[in-house]
Amino acid sequence: MAKKNKVSTTTRKQLRQKEDDYLKKLETQIEEYDLDSTKHTVFKDLPICHQTLKGLRDSAFVKMTEIQQKSIPLSLKGHDLLAAARTGSGKTLAFLIPVIEKLYREKWTEFDGLGALIISPTRELAMQIYEVLVKIGRHSSFSAGLVIGGKDVKYELERISKINILVGTPGRILQHMDQAVGLNTSNVQVLVLDEADRCLDMGFKKTLDAIVTNLPPVRQTLLFSATQSQSLADLARLSLTDYKSVGTAEVKDSANVSATPETLEQSYINVELPDKLDILYSFIKTHLKSKMIVFLSSSKQVHFVYETFRKLQPGISLMHLHGRQKQTARTETLDKFSRAQHTCLFATDVVARGIDFPAVDWVVQADCPESVDTYIHRVGRCARYGKHGKSLIMLTPQEEEGFLKRLKQRHIEPNKLTIKQSRKKSIKPQLQSLLFQDPELKYLGQKAFISYVRSIYIQKDKEVFKFDELPNEEFANSLGLPGAPKIKMKGMKSVERAKELKNTSRQLLSLSKANEDGEIVDRSKEVRTRIDKMFDRRNQTVLSEHYLNITKAQADEDEEEDFMTMKRQDHQIKEDDLPQLIAPSSKRAQRKATSKKASLAGKGNPSKMVFDDEGLAHPVYELEGEEDFHARGGAEDQKDAYLSKEAQVMTTRDVEDKKLAKEKRQEKKRKRLEALRREEEAGADNDSSADEAPYQASIGTGNLSDDMNSSSDEESGRTTKRVRYSRDNASDSEDNSNKTSSKGRVIEMEHPESLEDLESLTAKLLQG
Repeated sequence: MAKKNKVSTTTRKQLRQKEDDYLKKLETQIEEYDLDSTKHTVFKDLPICHQTLKGLRDSAFVKMTEIQQKSIPLSLKGHDLLAAARTGSGKTLAFLIPVIEKLYREKWTEFDGLGALIISPTRELAMQIYEVLVKIGRHSSFSAGLVIGGKDVKYELERISKINILVGTPGRILQHMDQAVGLNTSNVQVLVLDEADRCLDMGFKKTLDAIVTNLPPVRQTLLFSATQSQSLADLARLSLTDYKSVGTAEVKDSANVSATPETLEQSYINVELPDKLDILYSFIKTHLKSKMIVFLSSSKQVHFVYETFRKLQPGISLMHLHGRQKQTARTETLDKFSRAQHTCLFATDVVARGIDFPAVDWVVQADCPESVDTYIHRVGRCARYGKHGKSLIMLTPQEEEGFLKRLKQRHIEPNKLTIKQSRKKSIKPQLQSLLFQDPELKYLGQKAFISYVRSIYIQKDKEVFKFDELPNEEFANSLGLPGAPKIKMKGMKSVERAKELKNTSRQLLSLSKANEDGEIVDRSKEVRTRIDKMFDRRNQTVLSEHYLNITKAQADEDEEEDFMTMKRQDHQIKEDDLPQLIAPSSKRAQRKATSKKASLAGKGNPSKMVFDDEGLAHPVYELEGEEDFHARGGAEDQKDAYLSKEAQVMTTRDVEDKKLAKEKRQEKKRKRLEALRREEEAGADNDSSADEAPYQASIGTGNLSDDMNSSSDEESGRTTKRVRYSRDNASDSEDNSNKTSSKGRVIEMEHPESLEDLESLTAKLLQG
């Protein structure tokens, strides 16, 4: 047993010595590596460890790209780096390989804590970097972690203390630096900023400054992007004093080299703003066998275009991706779009940088980008790694001259395309119909209109984006809106403040907020009751407060609201503008005007209309093909069949109507007999308690002339009239010559037709 322990100890010492010798050999190779004369094209020629080479080989990475050949040897030597290269040129491997090699040569273990920090401006790019890191580092012993917004914070807090390489977005990384107990950043060896120009802009400025203050000043810093910023102030914030530049001169200063891939076919079209959606829909309809990305300027536009086009069903799978979606939906959309073959993705600039989508055929920029750098990043989603791709940008007449001038300064000259009118299809009627039927779509259209107009208003390049020349009414109509919504513009300071808040962690904002005096208040210890939370809620349905603010007319803030206000005070009605209403002069014309049957006889029956794909109305027979008509037989045969069918229907209806009328008559007769029976019973009860009074009789209306007129209008047949009278102390057995009933209270006789009959009836009653 002792011998085995001794042998194992000796073996471990030999392996450790062998590992130390291998590390010294690597260090020597790195120091002797000549950057000027040595130009290797494959990874196995670089002075990197066996584990990394095996991971690269298993992931099918064999040859190096130009940026990798220039940057990896410099990074291995320990230099700070400022690198810029075309999109799709392999920048991710250019900084992941030096990170793994740095920690390997330092003999990093899980007990040493965090050794490398990789920061990405977007969640999608951070996920992609993490996936590539896991692939090429599968044979290494380091632990790696991904921290982004939208994930479970508690789950990350439990494991972040054992992570050696941390990949994440600025907001979530800073949140863990403030909250995670076991996260120690004092020993970080490498800091990497992917898409460095985006990380250094105003949106992430304060967050990135707070992260850098927690890092040691002595470290290696690598900055990578397709468009690079060389501002001395930005570089000084990251402690870059003695750094090497790779590719920045080629990207910015070369007179013959464009910043876009050589295999990219670029083009543009001149489109009026109200026609953009028509052109976009027509483009998608004519490219159903393609995989494309459509970039729009705001998330609200993406949401509106996706929802409306989804209802119009262009014939291709549609997806949408923007920063306001939940992380699970964003991740699922990324995965589906990467695996799809023929699909269309509506997206904002959240996927414009660094994301590697396989086999994208078209990149369509429906809205003009804010700068040439954004244009370069957008078109870089296709034509990656030497593959072919196409891009199309839609420019309005106001934007065309200015933006093409900016592109030419960066040696980018897209070809102008013309639109075939036969392929163009207008969807304005369908959009108007959709927005009329669905209030939620109308709300999305209003928000899309407002977000686009505001995006033009806040642009800094006023030579390209001309706010005063926007055709607001026409643009609103093209979205299906009845009119342009009212917009309250914000100042530039509030826009910059909104950008900072957008890219700041919500947890940090809730922990520290300034009060009215400007002092920082810790809100974490503030007691909030159930009533406080209830009053802080906002209705998220369509008819909420923000929706009403859009739809209703907004009064001036300076004017006091009166109890009653008058709208359209300048509206004057002229008598000439009113229609002349003339009543029909003859009785016949009046009857015809008020009779529905007579009006139909003059104007005809209403005809059934059918709507086509364009939203236009047609009679039914217009949309029927001639072949289909003849297939059912001759015209006369079809006419006879139709008439016989309708006659049969009418016969059935007549039988049902007669049956219903008979039932109504029987019910009416039953009710009449029931009423007579109740009256007779009531009369018998009244006779038993009759007071002393002379005979009382009633017949007709009491007016002789009215009775004679009413009797003359009746039919010639005789009808019976019931005459009731009462008499004091009348016996039931009294005999009455006027056909008195058995009860002695009711006299039944024929209805008088003349004055003599009426006098005779009166005399009989008086005699009785």
